[in-house]
Amino acid sequence: MSRSRLRAASGGFGFAFFGGPTLVAGVVPWLLTHWHADDQPWALKLLGVIVLAIGALLVLETTARFALQGRGTPAPWAPPERFVARGSYRFTRNPMYLGVLALILGQGLLLGRELLFVWAASAWLIFQLFLLLEEEPGLRRRFGAEYEDYCARVPRWLPTAPRSPRY
Repeated sequence: MSRSRLRAASGGFGFAFFGGPTLVAGVVPWLLTHWHADDQPWALKLLGVIVLAIGALLVLETTARFALQGRGTPAPWAPPERFVARGSYRFTRNPMYLGVLALILGQGLLLGRELLFVWAASAWLIFQLFLLLEEEPGLRRRFGAEYEDYCARVPRWLPTAPRSPRY
């Protein structure tokens, strides 16, 4: 692994484990619930574990993709040098945010705590505002037509089957 990729990987995983995703999907849910569970049917607990696993996989996959393909991190102060549109990014423009939301929703299902569903909706709104006001305009400036074409093919939130680029 090259030095730049190693630096991007360590920075990306540092951000994922000690930054945004951990704060939003770990620290805040703990502060809200102290991870105390209410009575919950086993089927919902199992569903919660599955949703948690999907969320963790999405956060790990997107962080690795940013580091190895984009040569950067998810952190706004150290963004990828290259545009990343592979892996889960072929299905939705925001798989990392969806992964974080899945982590929160999985905890809500596992613990039976409705407050976590309110937090998930609040986190989604914060993500949406950040996307519209900061992230997407920045990506348009940095990647131009490549990003515009990507936006025309890939939805912001709801995953769909990949569509071929228009060339």
